Amino acid sequence: MTTVAAYAAPAAKAPLERTTIERRAVGEFDVLIDIKFAGICHSDIHQAREGWGQAIFPMVPGHEIAGVVSEVGPGVTRYAVGDRVGVGCMVDSCRECDNCAAGLEQYCVRRPTWTYNAVGKDGEPTYGGYSEKIVVDENYVVRIPDGLALDVAAPLLCAGITTYSPLKHWNTGPGKKVAVVGFGGLGHMGVKIAHALGAEVTVLSQSLRKQDDGLRMGADHYYATSDPATFEQLQGSFDLILNTVSAPLDFPAFLSLLRTDGALVNVGLPEEPVQIPLSAVAGGRRSLSSSSIGGIAETQEMLDFCAAHGLGAEIELIGAQEINEAYERVLASDVRYRFVIDTATI
Repeated sequence: MTTVAAYAAPAAKAPLERTTIERRAVGEFDVLIDIKFAGICHSDIHQAREGWGQAIFPMVPGHEIAGVVSEVGPGVTRYAVGDRVGVGCMVDSCRECDNCAAGLEQYCVRRPTWTYNAVGKDGEPTYGGYSEKIVVDENYVVRIPDGLALDVAAPLLCAGITTYSPLKHWNTGPGKKVAVVGFGGLGHMGVKIAHALGAEVTVLSQSLRKQDDGLRMGADHYYATSDPATFEQLQGSFDLILNTVSAPLDFPAFLSLLRTDGALVNVGLPEEPVQIPLSAVAGGRRSLSSSSIGGIAETQEMLDFCAAHGLGAEIELIGAQEINEAYERVLASDVRYRFVIDTATI
């Protein structure tokens, strides 16, 4: 066991504070990672404040982890000391079900072991990336290509794969019209990736406040959803709408923007239930779906794709003492576009 410093929420809705946690000893197939940077995801706030249901405390959030390997177990073959690596939203799965066998560990029928706010196979709670070090089985670690700086790569471990996976699954590419709802931590990566895949990309945001940024990052068009004319003008326009916001939408209005056989895919998860009249889906044989991160192989594919196209997250680097302030700023949509913790400050 190794004692490391971390920032944890001691109870639901309590401010995060500096503490120490125990990391397990490096096992045969384990990798010890010195964490260099950890992104702050809206999911961290949902869970630290029990917005998605009962949680495990004390909680060390963080599932956008970038660092360097400092020790490997005797059976490790994929990584060596000094390698630049990342850890995303999960650190284990059953490895036996059809989904795990197909590289869809995120849909493990026995549930993945999430990087934090979960219980591992050893019966101990998992602690995330707001910490100095983490021990992870090599099969749930990915390599960060040399072309990506670690700080801008960290958010790709959630925000990058959460948008890349559905864009690939719904065949985003040349000739396809894609709309991204929301232009925040997830949305800005959705725009960058959809553009790099060759699609015609439109941002649908509440206002035009971030329009210049959106166009700079690859959007072809940018519309304000607060303007009713937007929905009249864009009816039947899109093959795919990627909804990145974690608040309820006027789903009938957004579904009306789809072409026949188009899909609206949700990657933001509101805390409250939403109601959707089925008539909004039936017209035009539209689909309403969702997506959850990606498997380990696809996460590696995403990182390689981002490195090849020069895509990193737009970040604001902060010290650990600024985490609580950053949480409030995320809730106020006051970040462009992802907070990343310099873990040297923990």
